[in-house]
Amino acid sequence: MLDPYELAVKELVLKLEHLIEEYRLKGMYSPIEQVKGRVKSIASILEKAQRKKIPFDNLETEMEDIAGIRIICQFEEDIERVAQILRSRSDMTVKSVKDYLTNAKPSGYRSYHLIIYYTVETVNGPKRLQMEVQIRTLAMNFWATIEHSLQYKYKENIPEYVRKRLSSAAEAIGMLDKEMSSVRSEIIDAQNSSHMQAHLVVEILNNIQNLYKVANKRDIIKIQDEFYRIYAQEDLDQLTQFHKELDAIAEGYRAQGL
Repeated sequence: MLDPYELAVKELVLKLEHLIEEYRLKGMYSPIEQVKGRVKSIASILEKAQRKKIPFDNLETEMEDIAGIRIICQFEEDIERVAQILRSRSDMTVKSVKDYLTNAKPSGYRSYHLIIYYTVETVNGPKRLQMEVQIRTLAMNFWATIEHSLQYKYKENIPEYVRKRLSSAAEAIGMLDKEMSSVRSEIIDAQNSSHMQAHLVVEILNNIQNLYKVANKRDIIKIQDEFYRIYAQEDLDQLTQFHKELDAIAEGYRAQGL
């Protein structure tokens, strides 16, 4: 029964990781920072079925989180953007929403959950599954991971003094997310510049490597030295201009080869 869920998790994690890469290759800020996935263990499924009184024959219809995807964002503002991206996709349908951002749990837990339908292809044909998608910030995820470990240890009977500490920590996490949001634009600009520079460097080095096959070695060494000089200055505008000029040189050699 769990095999299609394993496939669904692998597919969605791969698709979302590729989406992150697309943003970065285009020099754009990705609202998704990390993606993780899991299928509940058999023990967890049986424990929840017993606790919720779900008959075994109804597991796939009544248990919405047999498979789960966790999407981590840098900023709280990114969460709604990610939710919009998922709603607009043609390979999934949103069944329901659980908003623990505006309505945090009594424990302090904050996150944004979507229950989606996702179809995988199996040897028996297409199979439509329910999956849970959790969207949260890095800070929220840190808190939730700790709280989950304590729930596991104390079997949901966490001592009151620990609950109070967790609640205080949840408030601190909320303040941290607000502080990070206040400098969001500066952080995004810095990260975009870094990704853009990394992308330009890869393309420049590929061009130089290809020129070694067709151009005079002495000329290429001059080009290479000029690249090192510009790279050391950490000036994105100069690097961009150098990339354009090198593209023109490479295009000239390609034209000669034709």
